[in-house]
Amino acid sequence: MQYTTLIKDMPENMRPREKLLSHGESTLNDHELLAIILGNGTRSTSVLELANRLLDTYKSLRRLQDASQEELTQVKGIGPAKAASMKAAFEIGRRVAGDVERRESIRSPEDVKQIAQQVLVPEMRNHDREHFLVLYLDRKGGLIVKELVSVGGLHSSIVHPREVFKTAIKRSAASVILAHNHPSGDPTPSQDDISITRRLVEAGSIIGIEVLDHVVVGESNYCSLKEKGLI
Repeated sequence: MQYTTLIKDMPENMRPREKLLSHGESTLNDHELLAIILGNGTRSTSVLELANRLLDTYKSLRRLQDASQEELTQVKGIGPAKAASMKAAFEIGRRVAGDVERRESIRSPEDVKQIAQQVLVPEMRNHDREHFLVLYLDRKGGLIVKELVSVGGLHSSIVHPREVFKTAIKRSAASVILAHNHPSGDPTPSQDDISITRRLVEAGSIIGIEVLDHVVVGESNYCSLKEKGLI
């Protein structure tokens, strides 16, 4: 007979919810956070064991986030309600990451750094394909809109100047900030990244729309082509 440790049988300082309330959410590991989202286990499996089972199956939160509700319910102990809770939690994370407040000005490298750290890295680091985003700014550097213009394959994102500047022209943007992720987690710009950036800078110059920067997002950090002197 397999013995299952229930949450109520654990010392209070080891229970995920109590640990969060006492020490903050940043002190919890992935399976403890997931256990709180799941809420409870089953008759034969504790909620922590369920969380471990999910992470063992999908290997990372990134892959778990991308799983469909139907795929999640294939994991023993995960029914529609638990799958829905996870999908809702991941969607809230996506929306919070994408909720860019309008700023008075995004003009300096420091402004770009703040946007990269607070918005672009949290939003883009978990994609398993390259996503190419553009931030369109007005003449004062205020954000008009943030738009996804291209989704590539597992290792590449194909973007054309017309896709980047179509919205810029339509919304009368004065400048743009480009951003895309590297699913490998390494934000080092490739030669293709440098080439397409220079092509977009040239295209923007012709129509009077400045490319302020191109941010490459990795697993937990980013690289600014402007800072590297590649623009």
